[in-house]
This record gives sequence, structure tokens and C-alpha cells, in this order.
Amino acid sequence: MCSRHHYRRTALRVALLTVLYCTMLYVPSVQASGAITLRYNHHLFTINPDSYADWKTGEKEYVFNGMKISPLPFGRLNEKEEWVTDESLLPAGTEIIQSVGWNRAAIISTIQEKVSKPLNLAPGSVRISGGPGTDQPITFDGIGLPGRTVNESVLAELLIVAIENDKNDITIPVKITQPNIQVDNPELVARGIKEVVTLGESEFIGSTQDRQHNIRTGLSKFNGSLIPKGSEFSFNTILGRVDGSTGYRKELVIQGDRTVPEYGGGLCQVSTTAYRGVWEYGFPITARRNHSYTVSYYYPQGTDATIYPGVQDMKFTNDSPGDLLIQTHTEGVRAYFIYYGTKDERTSQIIGPYIWGRTAAPPKRIEYVDDLPPGKQKNVGNAVAGMKTAWFRVVQPVGATEKTTESYYSTYQARPLFLLIGREKPVDVASPTDPNAVPVPSWLLGEQSDG
Repeated sequence: MCSRHHYRRTALRVALLTVLYCTMLYVPSVQASGAITLRYNHHLFTINPDSYADWKTGEKEYVFNGMKISPLPFGRLNEKEEWVTDESLLPAGTEIIQSVGWNRAAIISTIQEKVSKPLNLAPGSVRISGGPGTDQPITFDGIGLPGRTVNESVLAELLIVAIENDKNDITIPVKITQPNIQVDNPELVARGIKEVVTLGESEFIGSTQDRQHNIRTGLSKFNGSLIPKGSEFSFNTILGRVDGSTGYRKELVIQGDRTVPEYGGGLCQVSTTAYRGVWEYGFPITARRNHSYTVSYYYPQGTDATIYPGVQDMKFTNDSPGDLLIQTHTEGVRAYFIYYGTKDERTSQIIGPYIWGRTAAPPKRIEYVDDLPPGKQKNVGNAVAGMKTAWFRVVQPVGATEKTTESYYSTYQARPLFLLIGREKPVDVASPTDPNAVPVPSWLLGEQSDG
């Protein structure tokens, strides 16, 4: 007879299958064949079950007269005093079915390494002081990161259901907990600063020391900034002047068809971090543009927001019930924008990326210049493929009876490997009128060529 545990697990699997079908997103560009994409907001993880042989175990089922039966009454103790099935004792006509079972402990171990380790956050603790009415700047004692925990057992069941039903996309079940927040200024409390509304984050692994310096310098400009209720946030307005006098170093930035050193290179990491948090929460985005071509720091593509003072800005409207207060933070190679304020009942879900229009990088481009030593090479652009991406945001504002779907398209150009090479200087030939001139062979007087 089937056990109560079996019935409970069956009910759970039916519920999970329903959830899986309701949240399934077909995103063929994210994973390879056979792999499963696991997503939480812009965080994407790819797991290929075929790479984990220990996920599966062999199990036997016993069917008598069309009904599953428990083998326990037909077993015996072996020499290790373990209960084993003695199939010779089974009723005549019992059908033995070899089935594939699941090693949930092994699946959870994989989840812990591939998903939980990079995604989980321990809840922080912060004391917020100063601000309006105090003649003191807003200061933070501690970091108010919200706690984030993957529900590993539920995710393991979702993986099993996805594998058994040939599905390839799962929304990760995550529990969010508020940090411990103490706000000393009653004016800030009156403005609604009481909890973390949303979190923007990105990674800048592989960045040079100068790029990391500019990222941290840029983040510091936003720490303690207040965004009044109903106002529009302008990234460039708060960022201010960008040059050596404001603490920045020269690092690579995109200028037209090449990448060149300029003060503040890396600040798009800051704007992208700021953008992701408000975009994922559902704040109205009023200005945002993607980079000219794909940049590895901003994976997954289509979630970046480029800025350039005086030219391109990132903006959004604070339509929450109160003000927003920003705390910025770096931890290792991770950057954070923590937005404090008052949450409301809006719902928001981002879906993507959908990728199409892939184009290969063009052939290598070489330009000969006079401001480099002869033969000296300078890389001003790496080879990157082109593509188009789309994300969709499904938002239900407070008080709305229906959800609206917003589209966020990005077009990334294909770029060649672009090299500048110092031009070879022409050989000085003595004048023929010089009595000391050495005759020059005619074949040396041919036309000079750059190629």
C-alpha cells in the first residue's frame, strides 16, 4: 500500500508542477541544449542535469493486480541487519518495475554550490543618523543589506519536476528578510525611511585597479542621497563633475568606434547598479540606454544603463509612498545600491532575455597613426559579436486592477578588433645635389605603402 509520505510528496509535486507551468519562461538563448535556467530577477544560473550522475538513483516498484504494494511484508533482515526485499516471497503475478529515483541530497548539494553560494545574503544591521533638520549629513553605521535565502528543498523539487516534464526554465524560490534598521532622525522617519524597498547590484570582477577606484569613487557620490516622494532621480545630477579634481582616474570608456582612456572610466558600473534595483522593483524608468556593444561586466545583456555626463542620463520617478534614501556599498567585487523607504503593494516581474539578430565580429581593423612609435600597437577595441535583446517587465501598480507589460529593447553592435599601429617613418635620402650623396637604387624610390 502507498504510504502517507508518498501521498504528501505526490501532492507537493502536483503543486510544484502547477507553479512551474505558471511561471515557465521559454528563453532559448540563455542555456545550452539539455540545460535548465534558474532565475531570480536579473540573476541567471544554468545547470545541466546530465552533468550530475549522482542526482539519479535506481528504485524498484512492485505492482500486484494493478496496484503498487509495499515490499516490506515480503522482506527479511540481511547479515547487516538491514531490511531487504526478498523477491521470492512476493505474491505470484507481482510485476517488478525498475524506475529512476532522485537523490535529493545530491541535488541540494549542487544547488548550494551553484545557486545559494552566490545568491544568498546575510541580513545586515544599520543605524541611520543625521539628515534634514539636523545640520548634519546623513551617515550610516553598518550596512543595511536585506537577507536573501534560497529555499533549496523546494528548488530541488522544481528541478525534478522540470526534468521529468522536459522544461528548461525555473524561477528560484527566495525568502527575503529585512535588515535591522534604526533611524535616529524623526524627520527621516516622517518621510517614510523605515525599510529596504529594493536592492541594486552588479559584479565588476576582472576590473583594473583604476576602474575599481572609479567605481568606488562614483558610488560614494550617491551615499546618503535623498530622493523626495514624487520627484525624478537624475543619475548625472547627483554624480556631478567627473575629472581628476573630483577624485577620478583615467580608465577606458567607449567613444564612438573605439575605447580610450578618460577620467571616470567604469562609472557605467555604478549607473547599471543603480538602475537594476529600481527597474526590478517597478519604478517608472524615464531615461535609460544600453551600451553600444556588449560588455562582460553587465551580464546578462539588456540589464545595463550607460551614462555620459551632459549626453546620456539614467532617470526614474519615485512614485513610492515616501522618500527614498540611498546607501551604496562594495563587498569584494560586488557593488550595491540599497534603497530605503516604504514599500507598497505593487507587483513587478522581469522576463528575459530574449536574444536574436546575432552577428559575428567584423574582420580586424588596423589604422596607422603618427602619434605612436613606429610599429608600436595599441588596442582601442576588442572583437565582440552583435545582438539584439528584449526584456519585458510586467507591473501591476498600486490600486490597478490589471497588469501592464513594458518592453526594454537593446541593440548591441558587432565590433572588430581595432588596432592602432605607429606608422613607419620614411627613410631620409640625401639630396642628389649634395656632392657627398650616395647613389640610391631605383627600386628604393618606389611608392611608400601602409600595407
